[in-house]
Amino acid sequence: MNRQATKIACLSLLTLGMIFLFLTYHTYGNWEFALELRGKKILAFVIVGLLTSFSTITFQTISQNHFLTPSILGFDSLYVLIQTILFFFLGSSHQREPRLFILNVLLMVLISVLLFSTLLKKEKQDLFLLLMIGMILGTLFKSMSTFLQVMMDPNEYDKLQGKLFASFSNIEVYLLILVIPVVIILVVLFMLAAKKLDVLHLGMEQATNLGINVNRFRKYLLFLISLSVALATALIGPITFLGFIVANVTYQWIGTYKHTYLFISGAILSILFLVSGQFLVEQVFQMNTTLSVVIEFSGGLYFIWKLLKMRGGNV
Repeated sequence: MNRQATKIACLSLLTLGMIFLFLTYHTYGNWEFALELRGKKILAFVIVGLLTSFSTITFQTISQNHFLTPSILGFDSLYVLIQTILFFFLGSSHQREPRLFILNVLLMVLISVLLFSTLLKKEKQDLFLLLMIGMILGTLFKSMSTFLQVMMDPNEYDKLQGKLFASFSNIEVYLLILVIPVVIILVVLFMLAAKKLDVLHLGMEQATNLGINVNRFRKYLLFLISLSVALATALIGPITFLGFIVANVTYQWIGTYKHTYLFISGAILSILFLVSGQFLVEQVFQMNTTLSVVIEFSGGLYFIWKLLKMRGGNV
């Protein structure tokens, strides 16, 4: 067993131990109730962990930057805008319908694909143009959301605010079952692209010289990233820093550029962080805060630390 496989095995054992602790701690013998309530969250952690880690690592490879995440394309703001429009025109009574969840995902993917197909031309600078336009669109989406929210009924606005905070507590089981086949397909497609991503990691020119159609491959990967982020965001709400934390800790932990190891290690780390964070929220902080607040606070500090470390020339 090589060094990376040993690290992944250790990480898997730690994650399984944390999941067992999360499922059994303070159940007071009421196993059926605890497993039903907490098992749903574990399933959501696995789905979100897979989607977030795979999409962020892939995005950072094609952007050649470990500070960027898919949220830079304006996904979080787009999710807020779509939710605001749905609440504004349809009201809160229709929000639990599966067709609105599917509509939400489709709109996010459709807008992203239109953006990619319009901007990604043959020149290598187009990816950075895409990132800049994504940031500008994020600001535009926020302004449009604020405009609609100002005119919204106060009761609907209050319910909308609850929807816009990331939460693992109110996920519907039928939504998880609905997305599982799509998640499996996405994971397989990402794993099949791992070898080419190893080559792309060397740089655009080197990948082109080694026979990869970089422009077409980037569009394909950005479509997978768009679908992954759209599913994760539509399930639990926007979490900006989860992917950033997971991807950068994975690089340091696994110590290789091979994406097969990066994907597996990143997914396990993501699940471990989510389960540990939820355990702290429920058992230590007694639900006085939320998992998204813990992740955003930790991620913000980690982001600043990485920036200062890079400025000091240590990265």
